[in-house]
Amino acid sequence: MRHRVKGKKLNRNGAQRKALELALTSALIEHERIKTTEAKAKFVRGHVERLITIAKRALAHDDPARGVHARRIVASRLNNNRKLVQKLFDDIAPRFEERPGGYTRILKLGPRKGDNADMVFLELVEED
Repeated sequence: MRHRVKGKKLNRNGAQRKALELALTSALIEHERIKTTEAKAKFVRGHVERLITIAKRALAHDDPARGVHARRIVASRLNNNRKLVQKLFDDIAPRFEERPGGYTRILKLGPRKGDNADMVFLELVEED
């Protein structure tokens, strides 16, 4: 029984899962669209949306200390990559300022030729 079992293991140990999460999150923030398997997309989607929400909350308040604190939280989760933190706070978060959630979408592409894994595009929703 899977009572109260949270999260996906993806057939990896904890360190490999953390590295995969960091790599996919960084790639999505940098390129705003990645092609991956459906299981990995569902795994990383919540992490990316949480980071965008933290960045949005920092922009909503006038207190500069909250902005610094939010940047440090996001930076710690992105392995202190300053370029990604700057892009997240300067480009991505202002785009979703009025949106209450759901910043990503998963577009199904069909099975991969080699192993029949379900492939998807994970992308940030564009605000027009």
